[in-house]
Amino acid sequence: MSGSSQGKLALVEPQATADAPASTPPKRPALPPIVRPDNDGWPAPPADAAFAGLAGEIVGVLAPSSEADPTAILVQLLVSAGSVLGRHPHYRVGAARHGTNEFAILVGPSGSGRKGSSWDTVEAVVADVDEAFVTHRVVAGLSSGEGLIWHVRDGQHGPAADPRLLVVEPELASVLKASAREANTLSPVLRNAWDGRVLQVITKHDPARASGAHVSIIGHITADELVRHVPGLEMANGFINRFLIIAVRRVRLLPEGGEPEPAALAPLLGRLRAALAHARSPRALRLDDQARTLWWDTYGPLSAGRPGLLGAVLGRPEAHVVRLALIHAALDHADAIGVTHLRAALALWDYATRSAAFVFGERVGERVADEIWRAICDHDGPITRSQIRDLFERNKTKAEIDAALDTLVAAGRIERGTLPGRGRPTEVWSPRRSPQH
Repeated sequence: MSGSSQGKLALVEPQATADAPASTPPKRPALPPIVRPDNDGWPAPPADAAFAGLAGEIVGVLAPSSEADPTAILVQLLVSAGSVLGRHPHYRVGAARHGTNEFAILVGPSGSGRKGSSWDTVEAVVADVDEAFVTHRVVAGLSSGEGLIWHVRDGQHGPAADPRLLVVEPELASVLKASAREANTLSPVLRNAWDGRVLQVITKHDPARASGAHVSIIGHITADELVRHVPGLEMANGFINRFLIIAVRRVRLLPEGGEPEPAALAPLLGRLRAALAHARSPRALRLDDQARTLWWDTYGPLSAGRPGLLGAVLGRPEAHVVRLALIHAALDHADAIGVTHLRAALALWDYATRSAAFVFGERVGERVADEIWRAICDHDGPITRSQIRDLFERNKTKAEIDAALDTLVAAGRIERGTLPGRGRPTEVWSPRRSPQH
């Protein structure tokens, strides 16, 4: 072999030789993980505690043979398993009932984010333990609340025979655009589905009703699409905070793909089947003593809330943590939520909060205000009202600009100033200065 070709991977099958018969495949070189660049703003991976229990063990076998982010595999495995589990395992907080249905949005680059391949990996696992579920209860193409209800509608004698539904949307942007259309019922129906409420849209024709629906959702989208297609109304009405926001991207290069080790995966799939079978009887899980102590210690900081847009996106921390812990406990064949399950849920929620901050950044959730804020930050020195009007080619009214400026002032982003001139002082706006200590 010539020196110039040392270390390169073969892209075609080598010719057979006396020393290497055609039936002997070339040995695949070990490929190290991609080193994630420092200081690129991407959130650091979740703490190891997130990969606890059976779910973590399965991810540990699947991830090395995939370019996908292990967090993407973990989240989709938890959401899928929670969907297969159905309505039987649950956790009660007073009158509120939390099931194992969960919503998640995987946010990453188009193509190179490996969102699709991460789902393929999880789908293969779910199909191995419950092929009928993947064949009949996994759907895509959400466009209306009525369409969703139809898949889980009641029969003549009560709830559907199988009220479980896992919606996997590789192009979530189309769903968000559909939900934003006037008179579209998708957003309110999805909010009720996450809450486990009766689903119904009152119409003159075919008023379907679903009284026992167990709906879970996995959506894939880029960060720009998510920000662009989630309007301020969906921030305010609690639609978006019913989803876990999870930033994902490719973590290694596997030019020839990969396969998980069958001998390592088989016993884990056996345990997964047993856990799913065990969960078919109705039962309420509670926190064990250790988990209760941890929950009391973390509940206050967890539920303190955040101001502004990020607070709206992350508005249901307690509910998400409880649901994730419940799924972990059910997969571990446990009769109570243990401290390991709760720590796993808290670690994943911590990553979700950092993912949301990465995606939405300093946006305030109102398009005119966000555009003004970007212009003020990019401008060299204070910006005048006339320059602000020019941003929109003078197509925004004074009332619209005033409302956007008021939003930015209330969010603590900008401050008003004046510049002296020959006549009346000129009104200018600049980023709010930090107080001097």
